[in-house]
Order: sequence, then structure tokens, then C-alpha cells
Amino acid sequence: MTITFIGHGYVGLVTACVFADFGNEVYVIGHTPTKIARLKQGDPIIYEPGLKELLEKNIKAHRLHFTVKYEEAISRSEIVFITVGTPPKANGEADLSQVMNVAEQIAPHLKNDLTVVSCKSTVPVGTNLRIEALLSRKKPAAARVAVASCPEFLREGSAIDDTINADRVVIGSNSPEAKHLLLKLHEPIAGKRVLTDLASAELIKYTANAILANKISFANLISFFCETTGADVEDVLDAVGLDKRIGRIFMNPGVGYGGSCFPKDVKALISIGQQHQIDVEMLKAIDTINSQTRTNFLKKVEQNLDGNTVAIWGLSFKPNTDDIRFAPSLAVVATLLKRGLHLRVFDPVAMDNFRKQFTQPQLTYSKNAYEAVKDSDALLILTEWNEFRQVDLKKVRSLMRRPLIIDGRNIYKPAVMKELGFQYISTGRQPIL
Repeated sequence: MTITFIGHGYVGLVTACVFADFGNEVYVIGHTPTKIARLKQGDPIIYEPGLKELLEKNIKAHRLHFTVKYEEAISRSEIVFITVGTPPKANGEADLSQVMNVAEQIAPHLKNDLTVVSCKSTVPVGTNLRIEALLSRKKPAAARVAVASCPEFLREGSAIDDTINADRVVIGSNSPEAKHLLLKLHEPIAGKRVLTDLASAELIKYTANAILANKISFANLISFFCETTGADVEDVLDAVGLDKRIGRIFMNPGVGYGGSCFPKDVKALISIGQQHQIDVEMLKAIDTINSQTRTNFLKKVEQNLDGNTVAIWGLSFKPNTDDIRFAPSLAVVATLLKRGLHLRVFDPVAMDNFRKQFTQPQLTYSKNAYEAVKDSDALLILTEWNEFRQVDLKKVRSLMRRPLIIDGRNIYKPAVMKELGFQYISTGRQPIL
């Protein structure tokens, strides 16, 4: 097939590369010429394991094309995917301006043969009907178009594998022809097929993200209980997670969730519920607890820090990505800078993105983890990168002015840290002081 993706972020670019690798001819439309030029040269712009190699392979095979022009891509495509952002407005509502603007630019170039326009962007219920109405008004009279919702469920850091080996492929449409074409396109993809209507497909993604966010916030709520009662949150959650109805996946306490999906999607679902007069107090609690985890972490820093130089390991919202959107590090760093502290930070891949937001002279970007901790009065761990789990902790202790670690991700065992002579404060476990 010939298909087009509009947007080249984590969803658009990864999925485009995967479908090109399956032998389809794939166009990717962007609106920034400099970024399109970089993509044409095999630079993925974003960091995602394995993506650069997949990108270069399919460019060389002439299956993957990048352009800023809608006409050359849309007029040749059987399926067009919308994969642009839906960032939150100030009130939490999803901003659909990019989605609707893209739909308007698609319309004039639709051909007489059927084109399926499928929205992968996470959008509130009813958005695809709005897209359908807009396309019907703006398209050439003879053009045929069908609208579908095909949400994505990839995780940054494992996006390629999640796309190829999906748990499920959700296809929502009121058009049997659209469902047939999308089923054909997804034949090489693993996972159960879920064929449904537009509204259900739109709500499935929000529901999935809200449940996952809830598991993280619930784990953090239990960590608050553990810290005040003397219990160990890891023991509690390990035992609870052995129940097959519950499981341990995503039930990890720490400094809360971040990234491009959970924060905005929880807020958007709250907004959707309020618009439909639905009681959304449970969703509000998920969001509130996530904020409380940051406050709780910063309180530990304030109560235990003796000095003014702090090392920070981890800036991305999770490992294996350079994405810092809504990352816990943003709030932690901003607060500590306001308090006049000197910060020495390190992240394997996210520092370039962080530099775009933080250029204060009292913040130093370190070359490696050891350089960051040299002469520091405390080390804060905000992202659970594997290389932090495998550092030489004896060397870390010798480099620090004071051997205090405040671990927001529980990557070390308290007994080991005690033996090494650290003051170790983690999440939901009793501190070693």
C-alpha cells in the first residue's frame, strides 16, 4: 500500500518506519523544512532505541519519503494517518487545533478512489466525527473518504517492538471499507483485532492511560502509608502483585509519572467527564497524588540536605528516551534553582532537550554520572536508567562531599547502601540515616 503519516514524533515516525519496513511506500509530512531535511539524511531527531537504523534502512530502500507538501503524498495514498500532538490547554482540555488544521489541509488533495483518514492522535470522543464533517465540506466533490480511529499504544523506549508486537490493534470506524483496508495494512502486526465504532476507539486510549496512571498513583499512595507506618512498600507491592488479578506491572512508587501521554490524558479525561456531567473525583485524585509525590520528594531534600551542591541523575521522564515532557525533573530542578542551590545534572540522552529550558549559571551539565557527584552534598535519582543501577557505588561515595542519596526510583537495596556507608532515603521504605 501507499500510506501517509502527518507528524513525525514518536508515534508518526516509529509507525511510518515499521510500515515501510513491511514493504509499503510511506510518506511522512512535516511542517518544518529543517526537520524534514534532517529526516531525509537519516537523522530521526528524537531518541528511540533502534529507530535510526530502521530509518536509514528504509530511506536507502526508497520506501520512506519525507516532505512538507501535502499534495504529492495525499493524492497517492490509500490511508492517511494523523499523528500530531494534542497538548493540554490551561483547563486540561485537549487542544485539537493541530488535528483540525491537518484535516483541513488533507481535504483538497483527496482523490476519487477511497482514502481512509485515520486518526492516531489521542482525541476526545466526537473528534473523528468533526474530522469527517470537515473533510466532507472541504474535499473535491468526486472524492471519496472514510474516517477511522486507530489509537496507538506504544511506549517510548520500546516503541518499535510495541508497534510490531502489539497486544491489540484497535480499529474504530463506521465504514466497512475503512476497516477492511486497515485490517489488511495491519496483517504483519501481532495482537488481537478490536473492531469497534469511532466513539469506543477514541475512549479506549484514554481509558488505558488512565488505568496505568492510576496504578502508579496508587503505588505512590501506598508508599505514603509505608513511610509513616514503618512498612516497606516494595515488600507490600511485591506481595500484592502476586495476585494475578492485580499484577505488579506499572505499580511502581517514585516521583510520579510524566511524559507526553499520562499527564495530559488524565487531565483531558477529567475535562471530558465534566463536559458530560460525570463525577470525575477518582480521576482528579490520580492527578493530585501524582503532584503530591513531587512535593514529598522535595520535602525529603529540604529536610536532609546539608550543603548547597546537589547532583541529579536522570532528566528524561523514563529510561531509553530523551523526552522530558512533564518529567518529574522539570519541577524538581525548577524548585531547587529557586532555592539558590547549585545543581550538577547528568542524563545519558536528555540533556540537550533540558538545556533548551534551563540555562541558569548555577546548573552544570556533567559529562558522566561520576562527574556529576563530585564534591556534591547529595545525589538525587529521578530516572531509573540501567547505567545508574550498575555504577561503582564505592567510587560514588568517595567522590561525594556527603554520602547522601535520595532515590526517587528505588533502584538500590537499603541493606547494600547501609553496608557501603551511605545515608539513603528512598520511596516508601525506611531511611538509612
